[in-house]
Amino acid sequence: MKAFKKRGALTHFQILSEISKQNPNLKQKDLAETLGITIQAVSENIKTLIEEGYITSKDGRSPYKITQKGIDKVKKDAIVLRKYTDSVLETMNHFKTVWPAIANEKLKEGEKVGLYMDGGVLYASKQPASATGTVLKDAEKGTDVALGGLTGLIDMEVGEAIIVTLPNIKNGGSDAADLDLIMNIYEKGTQHGGKIDKIAIVGTVSRSITNQLNLPVDIEFAAAAGTANACRKGLNVLVLSVGDMTKAFIRELEEEKIKYNIIDGIK
Repeated sequence: MKAFKKRGALTHFQILSEISKQNPNLKQKDLAETLGITIQAVSENIKTLIEEGYITSKDGRSPYKITQKGIDKVKKDAIVLRKYTDSVLETMNHFKTVWPAIANEKLKEGEKVGLYMDGGVLYASKQPASATGTVLKDAEKGTDVALGGLTGLIDMEVGEAIIVTLPNIKNGGSDAADLDLIMNIYEKGTQHGGKIDKIAIVGTVSRSITNQLNLPVDIEFAAAAGTANACRKGLNVLVLSVGDMTKAFIRELEEEKIKYNIIDGIK
């Protein structure tokens, strides 16, 4: 895209392209509306194009005519632009049609496999499933496998978040938190019977509580976004959040349309 690096080069290309259509009634106002720029900008660009010999005009007014030099420039720039867009489209087509998954068994190139989610991870297996794909390259069990020709829908329910609000340090911190309640939620899971897959923490008091209860911390930094992403992949997340930090956390979950429950974790 070197041809378009110079400031205004793309606008010059567009103006020359419009003028090359040989519309004798083409006016600066028409060019401005077509290109989405001001009439003043069109006027300044046309003045430059005339000075550089790409178009001709009487007194800088329409009708404008493109010169042979201008035609050569449009052709050259169009070829550059076409090559660039072709390369972008090729990349996008490859990106959209090749997907990674974890091979649940040894897979061979050309095999049709079923796709399913487990623990938030996409797996490929020879077992039938509602979504399928074709193996593009041999893969061993447990390794990433490239898939093409994806069809169908992957069976997956969106998970939910259980948010336990905790007292900040001024209000007693972990000493004022109901640790038995938190442990009970972790062990029993969601109110719909789903197990807790991940734990997210917001604030130092939350970290202290997971230390005391010997609970794993899966999501700590950018916890709201991480929780939303985990829930979209079918995981249930227990969130320990301190004081006013909960408000911002909830806002993000609502924006992402993630189901959540709030439980008071203070004794």
